[in-house]
Amino acid sequence: MGKDRRMTIVARSALAGGLALALAACTLTSSAEPAAPAAPVTVPPGLATTAVRALEGTGAAPFDQARQVQAPPGWTVSVWARVPSARLLAWTPDKKLLVSRPGAGDVVALTPGSGDAPPIQSTLIGGLTQPHGLAFDGDKLYLAESNQIDSFTYRDGRLSGKQVVAGGLPDTKSPELGGKYAHALKSVAVGADHAVYFSIGSSGNVTPEDRSASPEAAAILRIPPGGGAASTFAHGVRNGTGLAIDPDGGVWTAVNNRDNTEYPYDQDYDGDGDSDQGKVIVGYVNDHPLEPLARLTQGRDLGWPYCNPDPDLQPGEKSTTFSYTKRPFVRDLQTNADGSKLDCAALPPVEQGMGAHSAPLGLSFATSPGLSGEYGVGALAGIHGSWNRKPPRSPEVSFFAWRDGTLGPQQTLITGFQSTDGSRWGRPVAAVQGPDGALYVSDDLAGAVYRVTMS
Repeated sequence: MGKDRRMTIVARSALAGGLALALAACTLTSSAEPAAPAAPVTVPPGLATTAVRALEGTGAAPFDQARQVQAPPGWTVSVWARVPSARLLAWTPDKKLLVSRPGAGDVVALTPGSGDAPPIQSTLIGGLTQPHGLAFDGDKLYLAESNQIDSFTYRDGRLSGKQVVAGGLPDTKSPELGGKYAHALKSVAVGADHAVYFSIGSSGNVTPEDRSASPEAAAILRIPPGGGAASTFAHGVRNGTGLAIDPDGGVWTAVNNRDNTEYPYDQDYDGDGDSDQGKVIVGYVNDHPLEPLARLTQGRDLGWPYCNPDPDLQPGEKSTTFSYTKRPFVRDLQTNADGSKLDCAALPPVEQGMGAHSAPLGLSFATSPGLSGEYGVGALAGIHGSWNRKPPRSPEVSFFAWRDGTLGPQQTLITGFQSTDGSRWGRPVAAVQGPDGALYVSDDLAGAVYRVTMS
């Protein structure tokens, strides 16, 4: 991509015909990707290869041929439902799984059957503008459309009493953006105190004006308990699509960070003996900056577009090993070369992170007793995988163990959606634990919801 407004801005949406476009810090999804046959893959430590079971009525492409994933030994992965362009997930108080579909403008309800029977599908609500985030507070459902945040009363499988709790949000129809907006989809979460949090993504790759927009973009906003005007809760969050509340009530976001970062150091990176400062180098861009997983507090700043969280153990040195825990920020040479825009050294280190261009989307917490075996309580992130990294970063479901009020480093939980040649048959979006203890995973490329049972 180019810089600033010169980049190609693609509204993140999913078209009902199966073409899904999601620009989320290097994220492009399309069901037109070839459903390539499985190729040999490296099995991550602690995981085992398992066949994906297609339940009755779910065997259309890409499951018209054998598919395999890597998951913890003894876990079973089944295609539970076919939901084209399935995005974010939420369980209702009466144990139905809601699935948002931005391109179709609706939210689908999946009512579990008995045994291996696929769920009954119905449309909970339609006619919406790119619905994405879903969050319950008792019997109240908060739903994030691209242009507003709504609330409804949910009873007996029906919605009533719609209220717009935050309106006029920037999306693809914003006239000041010429009908284009890079990150139109919004996510929503409800805090322990009943405050409502929602994301507004950046309008581009490097667009500093987002920080002074009204409402502020590239930010997480907060609506106080009981309602009222939304205000900025956290700044510099380029695209905080992952948004969830931890077991202690803390607010967390998983962020899609920027592209094409210029090499910030006055030293040689590519080995030719000359300084590479200011150059966009593929090898550097592939792994910089990291994708943050951060706990938010009032006024916290995650730096974008002036400061970038750095995974390098030795800043500026070419490396194949990185750290993603409590990483500091470095100045963005393009936007903050002299440090006058923002003091990067003053920003608290990022609690956890993921490799550059991972494109984390859905974020949730598996609460006590959590997942089986050694996993327990922790955060679940749907990793969509990169769209322009060379080589591409693989999609997966990731787990971050929750211990003593902190999150541990990223662990791969389910992977194998990408072949060695980079082609993909699936791209996870979100993972949530169900009331039955199983794990449910949405996939907007395969158009599926998987049910993962654990031994």
